[in-house]
Amino acid sequence: MKKTVLVLGSTGSIGTQTLEVLKKLEDQFTLLGISADHDSEKLRDQAREFQPKYIACREKADPAFYPSGTELMTGEKASEQLAGIKADITVLAISGFAALKPLLAAIGNGGRIAIANKESLVCGGELVQTALERYRAHLVPIDSEQSALFQCLQNGRREEVKRLILTASGGPFFRKTREELKNVSLDEALAHPTWKMGKKITLDSATLFNKGLEVIEASRLFGFGADQIGVLIHPQSIVHSMVEYKDSSVIANLAVPDMRLPIQYALTYPERVPSLTNPLDLGTAHDLQFYPADESRFGALKLAFDALRTEGGCPIVYNGANERAAELFFDHQISFLQIEDCVKAALDAYLPHAISSIDDIMEADAFSRRAVSAYVERLR
Repeated sequence: MKKTVLVLGSTGSIGTQTLEVLKKLEDQFTLLGISADHDSEKLRDQAREFQPKYIACREKADPAFYPSGTELMTGEKASEQLAGIKADITVLAISGFAALKPLLAAIGNGGRIAIANKESLVCGGELVQTALERYRAHLVPIDSEQSALFQCLQNGRREEVKRLILTASGGPFFRKTREELKNVSLDEALAHPTWKMGKKITLDSATLFNKGLEVIEASRLFGFGADQIGVLIHPQSIVHSMVEYKDSSVIANLAVPDMRLPIQYALTYPERVPSLTNPLDLGTAHDLQFYPADESRFGALKLAFDALRTEGGCPIVYNGANERAAELFFDHQISFLQIEDCVKAALDAYLPHAISSIDDIMEADAFSRRAVSAYVERLR
């Protein structure tokens, strides 16, 4: 029997690569549904090629443009509605905080969620964990670093783990001084040396907020505290992450930087099958370099560890403030380094407290965005 798959966020980078993998593995999987924010030609092309039963689109869409027999869902809750449909695997490739409600809807069906969205885990926290236990659903990470940790952790028992080591490419600026970072332009921030990604995640890679979110995400996924998680800069992006065990052994996951590999593994786990990814040729010389992640230069990491240790909604504020600050940077209203300043200001203004509902999460997220806007107003 083929496994059924929903792809939420099918027109984005992860979504389109997921469809590439599904096309290659069409003897194993059937695409049941896809979703996107916009009624784009890309979404229509995907619908015509894969003929999914369900299509969800946040904006209004004309059924005449889609294959006959397709059930079209539209509106603000379209992705959440699609996520609530029973499938063997739900791929969550929606970007940003907006993925939280679809994630909870998918968890409600039980089964596997292949997740490529860190913000929903960062913000969902205990709420997501409780839902996973209640509905006996499980998460398999798609992000290359979290997938690497997931794979490395299979080499020992939990109690044998000393620490998780996330690697970061460092983006385009890891060799620059704080003084040099003051005048970073938008174009420079979006010129990632290794990965081709969406605009927001590319910026987050340049500021290292992406790695900060991944630190919190790793804690959520694997249940280790801030003191058991470390970060190393690894510009070549060949070693995707590592796990250090108590006997001082370090297990690393190496592969060419190609998101289709962790996507495929999340779909086929626990089995491995040939992939579209080029093999890593270890017969060719590789210069693998590692550097400590300097928190004095990249304050995003320190803020992330502080938020994780404090909890009480601080990770939500960290994420929301960064999202709002990124919008302002894209709008040329703040400088590159002021993104950090905005997030710190929001965290400083926030009073941590227990988060026990979606409303609590939404309130903390809204607070973070208001706090950033207020901080920027004071700068003017």
